[in-house]
Amino acid sequence: MRVLAQVAMVMNLDKCIGCHTCSVTCKQTWSNRTGVEYAWFNNVETKPGVGYPRRYEDQQRWKGGWMLDKRGRLVLRSGGRVKRLLSLFANPDLPSIEDYYEPVTYDYDNLVGAPAGPDIPVARPRSVLTGRPTAITWGANWEDGLGGAPEHAGGDPNLSGEWARKVKFEFEQTFLFHLPRLCEHCLNPACVSACPSGAMYKRTEDGIVLVDQDRCRGWRMCVTACPYKKVYVNHATGKAEKCTFCFPRIEAGQPTVCSETCVGRLRYLGLLLYDADRVGEAAATADEQDLLDAQRGVFLDPNDPEVAAAARESGIPEDWLAAARRSPVYDLVCRYKVALPLHPEYRTLPMVWYVPPLSPVLDAVTGAGGDQNDPDHVFAAVTRLRIPLEYLAELFTAGDTDVVAGVLMKLTALRSHMRSSTLGEEADESALAAVGLTAGEAEDLHRLLAVAKYADRYVVPAAHKEDAAALSAIENRCPVETTGDPQPRKVMLGIPTLRRASDGGRA
Repeated sequence: MRVLAQVAMVMNLDKCIGCHTCSVTCKQTWSNRTGVEYAWFNNVETKPGVGYPRRYEDQQRWKGGWMLDKRGRLVLRSGGRVKRLLSLFANPDLPSIEDYYEPVTYDYDNLVGAPAGPDIPVARPRSVLTGRPTAITWGANWEDGLGGAPEHAGGDPNLSGEWARKVKFEFEQTFLFHLPRLCEHCLNPACVSACPSGAMYKRTEDGIVLVDQDRCRGWRMCVTACPYKKVYVNHATGKAEKCTFCFPRIEAGQPTVCSETCVGRLRYLGLLLYDADRVGEAAATADEQDLLDAQRGVFLDPNDPEVAAAARESGIPEDWLAAARRSPVYDLVCRYKVALPLHPEYRTLPMVWYVPPLSPVLDAVTGAGGDQNDPDHVFAAVTRLRIPLEYLAELFTAGDTDVVAGVLMKLTALRSHMRSSTLGEEADESALAAVGLTAGEAEDLHRLLAVAKYADRYVVPAAHKEDAAALSAIENRCPVETTGDPQPRKVMLGIPTLRRASDGGRA
C-alpha cells in the first residue's frame, strides 16, 4: 500500500444559481492575459446543453480519456505513442476556435470619439484574435438559462437512447441545472500520459496536475487526451495552460479562488488519502458502471490505524492526516456516498465530484396524488422527477440509474426528516433507515450540505516550513509570461510551486 494525499473538491449542484462569479474571479486571476482570451479554467454550463467547447463529451469525435483494448488493457483513446508521433504536426482531433468561441471586444472609442451627428454611435464587436469586425454567434454558455436551448441543447451528447424523448424544450416541460467545471486533477490523468515532452505532471505531494512551461513544446496532445477539454493552448506563447487548482493558495492553506468567491457556497475542499498502487487496477475495471465503486475503493479511511501508519511511512505529515480525518470531501464521497464523479467512464478517475441536483420532490408526490408523509410515495416520486434519472446517470454514473436514484432518495429522506424536525413534528425515522442513515447522521449531513461554516467547507492544510528551501530555490518569476504584452502580467503572483520530485521542474 503506497499512500498519497490528493486535494479534491465536491460541488453541491442544488446550490448553484449560475451566477458565474467563480468563472469571472478565476478569469481575472489566472487567464486575464493575451493568448488565453477564449480560455476559461472554470466555467459554468447549463445542462442540458452542448457545453464548452461544443460537444466536448463526444469522445467518438474528440478521442479523449482512456479505453480498454481487445485484451482488456488500459490505453489512450487518442492512440498509442506511434500514432501521436505521426500526428505531431497534424492533429485532427482538436476543437477549433468555433467550438470554443471567438473572443470579442468592442469599439468603445467610437462611443466617446464619434463626431456630433443625427445618428447614435454604437460599439461594434471586433474579434480579439483578428481585430476585424465580427458577429457574436456562440459563447461559453450559449444555453444559459435555456436561452439557446431550444435550438442547440438537443445536441447534448448525453441525450442518447430512447429515454431522451422525455426531454422536451418547451415551456413548462423542460428543465435545467447549472454545472460548474474545472480541471478534474485526475488520479489517472490522460493529459499527463499523452504529453510527448513530459511537460504535464501530477504533483506527488497534493495531486495537483500542472504544466511545466519550460518543457512544453505546444504539441497539443494534452488537449486531445483530456476528455473534459480543460487544457488550453495560449496562442501567443504556443504553450499549454490549464487550471492550477490555485496551488499558491493551497500551499498557504487557503481555498481556491472559485471556492472562496462562490456565492452559493456549494464547493467543498479537503484531502483524500488513496492507495497509488491500486489506481491502474481501478481505472481498468471492465464494466463502466463498476468504475464508481472501483474508484471509491482506491480511497483510504484516514481513521484506520494501518492507513495512518502507512501514510506516515510515505512522508505525509501529522497535520495532513488530521486534515484528512476532518475532510468534508471524504464525508460526502465515501462516508455518506452522496457525491458522484463526472463521467467515470472516461477512466481518468476524476477528483472533482458532484452532489446531483434534486428536483422538487413534494410537487412530484402531489402531482401523482400521493401522500407527502408516506416514504413509499416520496421515494416512488424520485423516479418521476423533472430532471430524468437517465440524464443524471449519463453524467455521473456511466448510465447506472440505480446509483443516482439511491443518492436522490437519500437526499429526499434527509429533507423530509429535517422538515419534520424544523416544524416540531414527530420524526418518522423509517425513511432514514431505508436509505441507511440514522437521525444523528442525517443532522450531520444536513449541517454539511446546508449550513456548513467556512472552516468545515474548506479543510486545506498548508505546505510545511521544511519545504521552504525547495520553494525559495526556484527562480522567483512567473512561469507563464505573454510576450505579446508590452508589460507582461505575472499570473502566478511570483509564488513558485514545490519542485517536482523527479527532476525539479517548475509548474
